[in-house]
Amino acid sequence: MRVDLELYYQAIENQYDELKNPSGSFPMNIAENHLCWDMLKKKIQAVTREKEIPDWVSSYGDPVGVLSFREATGQFLSEFLVHREVPSDSLAFSAGATSVIEMTAFLLANQGDTAVIPAPSYPVYTADIGVIPGVHRFDLQTHRDIEELQHGFPISIAQLEKAKTEIEKNGSHFRMLILSSPDNPTGGIYSKEQLTYLADWCIKNEIHMIVNEIYGLSRIDIRHPEILTDYPDPISFESFAKLMSERKNPFLHFWYSFSKDLGISGFRVGLLHTYNEDLIKACRNVGLSHSVSNYTQWVLQEVLEDKKFMKEFVDAMQKALTESYLIVIRCLKDLNIPFNPSYGSLFVWLDLSEFLPENSDQGQHELWLEVFNKTGILLTPGAGFGHQKKGLFRAVISSLSHQELRVAMDRLKEFVLEKNHKKH
Repeated sequence: MRVDLELYYQAIENQYDELKNPSGSFPMNIAENHLCWDMLKKKIQAVTREKEIPDWVSSYGDPVGVLSFREATGQFLSEFLVHREVPSDSLAFSAGATSVIEMTAFLLANQGDTAVIPAPSYPVYTADIGVIPGVHRFDLQTHRDIEELQHGFPISIAQLEKAKTEIEKNGSHFRMLILSSPDNPTGGIYSKEQLTYLADWCIKNEIHMIVNEIYGLSRIDIRHPEILTDYPDPISFESFAKLMSERKNPFLHFWYSFSKDLGISGFRVGLLHTYNEDLIKACRNVGLSHSVSNYTQWVLQEVLEDKKFMKEFVDAMQKALTESYLIVIRCLKDLNIPFNPSYGSLFVWLDLSEFLPENSDQGQHELWLEVFNKTGILLTPGAGFGHQKKGLFRAVISSLSHQELRVAMDRLKEFVLEKNHKKH
């Protein structure tokens, strides 16, 4: 269970409101994107008001998604993310990203196998691959300090070889390599060159490589003049699915969900994209209990097929996300708090280790609670991300309005200035 959930419920019950609750809390620990929901909500309302519901909505459908929805999604991914054809028969849908991750691990791995994940990474991977599939998580330590991420993820084949040896020595099997790009929590991305040599190594070793691009369109405008110099050697984002379309190898896979880029986590729509025909068949065989409702598929299909709207939405979302990012990092720069310059995702990964009461898990926990109790800002604590350094925290930048985010950063500034004053 996540250590921050109890405080999250406390925070949302006392959430900040400029007029009604100006001393309230700022939950910045759950990865939700509320930035352009009003825009999407109007579109969905128009669809449900103006369109006639097709008869197939009331019937059973294909467990991996009805054909028309798979086609609409494939075209959406092709145009906006992958820039290559994404065939409808390479897609399998499930009720949210959690379901997709769990089912993929269940089908690809045996109980007791190991998935290697570069640290820090999404804490809930542990449960998603572990509770039902019974797959172990191996946190690959590629770096210690945030500054080491300046030129991208320092991941090497030598590190993977060493992990493979260690895993096999412990009686397990290195079955999967799981990457996120853009990454949760660092906001980093993998270069085309990295994805290529990692894919080649995985294919050679018959290890399943899966890239999670759930934040694939949630990208920061790194050309913005205010942050341009933060990226001295900029990396170009390229979807892993593009490489997959070239290789069509059964060991290469891709995860996606509409929950983050479209800000509709409550719709519960995730997908697996793979050219492994046996894996698609297996998803169809076991996927009935994980199916997305036909009504949800129909509504989203209608939205996705309006390419003009989707272009306007993606542009507006990226602009709003960049503004949220600027609000946060202006504050961090003013306070000289280290952070990783983000290419995308809904996060800023920041380093508050200088304020740790002690360099331990307990010290990290105490600092996290102190930040919340004194500022009302609820960050995601470093515990669970699998990283060796203490004092690192994840801030969700997309769950608050820009006005709310400015107030939250003002409070963080007061907190840090007070801590610095006490130190001196």
